Amino acid sequence: MNLIDSHAHIYSEKFDGDRADAMARAQQEGVSRIYMPNIDHTSIDAMLEAEVKYPQHCIPMMGLHPTSVNKDFERELYLVEEWLEKRKFAAVGECGIDLYWDKTFLPQQQEALRVQVALAKKHQLPIVLHTRDSFDETYEIIAAEQDGTLEGVFHCFSGSQEEAEKVKELGFLMGIGGVATFRNGGLDKVLPHVSLDSLVLETDCPYLAPAPHRGKRNEPFFLPLVAKRISELMQKPVEEVAEKTAANALNLFKL
Repeated sequence: MNLIDSHAHIYSEKFDGDRADAMARAQQEGVSRIYMPNIDHTSIDAMLEAEVKYPQHCIPMMGLHPTSVNKDFERELYLVEEWLEKRKFAAVGECGIDLYWDKTFLPQQQEALRVQVALAKKHQLPIVLHTRDSFDETYEIIAAEQDGTLEGVFHCFSGSQEEAEKVKELGFLMGIGGVATFRNGGLDKVLPHVSLDSLVLETDCPYLAPAPHRGKRNEPFFLPLVAKRISELMQKPVEEVAEKTAANALNLFKL
């Protein structure tokens, strides 16, 4: 199978001791590409170093994660803008709104998202959205900004069927990862009613490892477990899930 991990922090310090082994395991399982979302200024060097070491497999994005948005977020956004002017990236991301950890900087998160949407339009790039406990707030901004040119992924989608329909109507994809394998993840009620055309696979490693590895460090090697669970829920061959979601990722991330 050819699998694409559309969202993985393989550059994370959690892999500093065995990144080469993790990459080898992923390739043995057929994971041909890994798209890497940026967090903030502290993650750029490690992300680009992973790209240099694995240029055929690790592809970077550039953005500001909502949990890194604070009163000084403008400085971070200037850096994002500078990098997008300097070289090519696969997408703007990851960005969005996170109301799980802290609601203090919601206005700043909303402004940071709007700025990054504008950057995505300017550079004709897809946008990768983080929406933890904030689907409605994120959707409101993206719907208002959608002019037919904006495309991207609602990363780590774990919402309702109604929310899945909203994502589809926007022309966006849903990133499906380990949550699909969780007993109470909720996606068992949603995925049977959506099309493979709307999905990409992701791990979000080192977070959200799929069952039976839940609670452990996640890695791209586990991506086939996500594909297998989707195939069970959608009653489609796992090879079809892998092929179609890989094609969706390649179509979205032109780089």
